[in-house]
Amino acid sequence: MKSPQISIVLPCRNEEKALPFCIQEIKRVIQKEKLSAEIIVSDSSTDKSPIIAQKEGVVLIKHDRQGYGNAYKEGFKIAKGNYLIMADADATYDFSQIPVLIKELKTNDLVIANRFAGTMEKNAMPFLHRYIGNPLLSGIIRLLFNTTIQDSQSGMRAIKKDSLQKLNLQTTGMEFASEMIIKALENNFKIKEIPIDYKKRIGYSKLNRITDTWRHIRFMLLYSPLFLFFLPGIILFFLGINLFTLLYYDQLKIFGIQFYVHPLFIASLFIIVGYQLIILSVFAKTYAITHLNEKPLFQNAYHYITLEKGIIVGSILSLIGAGIFLAILNTWITTNFGNLEQIKNGVLALTLVVIGIQTIFSAFMLSILGIKEK
Repeated sequence: MKSPQISIVLPCRNEEKALPFCIQEIKRVIQKEKLSAEIIVSDSSTDKSPIIAQKEGVVLIKHDRQGYGNAYKEGFKIAKGNYLIMADADATYDFSQIPVLIKELKTNDLVIANRFAGTMEKNAMPFLHRYIGNPLLSGIIRLLFNTTIQDSQSGMRAIKKDSLQKLNLQTTGMEFASEMIIKALENNFKIKEIPIDYKKRIGYSKLNRITDTWRHIRFMLLYSPLFLFFLPGIILFFLGINLFTLLYYDQLKIFGIQFYVHPLFIASLFIIVGYQLIILSVFAKTYAITHLNEKPLFQNAYHYITLEKGIIVGSILSLIGAGIFLAILNTWITTNFGNLEQIKNGVLALTLVVIGIQTIFSAFMLSILGIKEK
């Protein structure tokens, strides 16, 4: 028997009310358009959904693994088609658009059905999802990953099988939707959005507004170390240096108030925390280059960042700090252990020693992350 060209994968968890309608609508489209297609129900239900799928004669994979991402990954494993259609089994999407998705997929790597560009039935999407949640998540993706995608959380998509295999998708929950887009962008995939009508779902939703939204945001930030670590780090680091310099030389006056010693501790904290965040961004970028095959932004810089140079720089900073401490100690001894006015120099020494130690051990960590897996 000839393998189908199209695999339509429906993730299903307790959708016994909507599943029959979805399957019948898809069958109608397949018959009307004469498509070479299979329907796969990827199921983790505790209701009658798998029985319905069997009665409808579609392909059923009963894996019982919870999570949106798990459902798709299990369904993709057995998909035979070269074109993969993703759609929720809750009757919200217009399956008559499947041929349009396939048509667009011939000239694109990933096609997304944009619910906000079509007609949305009243109460089809909760107010918070429609005006806050979805726009927020799509906006973050546009900001962090330089894209124009308007509906990043759409549950109806089409992707070529060979394109999917390049993405190596790993997440198990709702963040799977964001992961697919982010990795597609990183692989320079050609992505197209098409408008689609959106209807009120049949049955109850399994979405958790708070935890699912956080999972999306967390994943996006983890894949964007520039925004998560580097920008906050560089701001804190240089703010701390400027603040420290002004305080050290008694040059900081705000609203006529002269600031002296104690704010130095805040400036030192900014420097140390900022420096650590910058290092974490380098860790994340190095891991992405060596383990995720991401192209380095500043490729030549990695030729100059070595373990030996890190140890040398870190040692110099630590020794300077230690030298200042010894000088303070010597002053204390030569004044017969009297009162000292060396708080500024003490904070400076502490800051240099901490940054030096951070540099040394970070150099070792970078060397470990820089080892490529074979």
